[in-house]
Amino acid sequence: MKEVAGIVLAAGSSTRMGSPKQLLRVGSQNLLDRALTQTLQSDLHCVVLVLGFKAREVEQSLSQFNRLHPKLRIILNRKYEKGISTSIIAGLETLEQEYDHLMFLLADMPHVTSTLINSLIRAYLDSGLPLGAVRTGNRRSHPVIIGQQFFNELHSLQGDTGARDLFLNHPHDVCSWEPKEAFDDMDIDTMTDYLEFKRSLNERLGNESSKA
Repeated sequence: MKEVAGIVLAAGSSTRMGSPKQLLRVGSQNLLDRALTQTLQSDLHCVVLVLGFKAREVEQSLSQFNRLHPKLRIILNRKYEKGISTSIIAGLETLEQEYDHLMFLLADMPHVTSTLINSLIRAYLDSGLPLGAVRTGNRRSHPVIIGQQFFNELHSLQGDTGARDLFLNHPHDVCSWEPKEAFDDMDIDTMTDYLEFKRSLNERLGNESSKA
């Protein structure tokens, strides 16, 4: 199957932030809604949103358009306090019988666009390799795509551990795709990160407005 499904990981309790970062405002949206908008506009065939901490509040904060989008499924990870591995496995169990290729996206990366998602999908499928990842400079970043032959390894994850070792252990199986345009792969973990992102966003919008 050539369709790629997406899993947005948004169950964490944002301990470093001190409050749910999914709810941080970015213009007319919150951080999660912004990420979800881009994900749903992409060529991903289906999108699973994994919630956990304050799941009801986070779900209700989403725009009606996103919340009711036909591609979206929202699931609850009741084990979220045990780490990101539980969210990966929850998303995997939802989709692994339907799709051979799963893209994992982090809800706190505000610069991931539908264009970037689509380009990674094309590069990954064209490569024929079972793993795919964005590369910025000399390091691997997110989103990542994992093919069916590695689903069993994902099931073995424990604690606050993602798929990093999977990519390290199988370097020859990785389609490493680098965007032609500069890609800022910052993730927002602290209030300092959030304020810096808002500052840079306001600056960019101001520059675009002055050019109009």
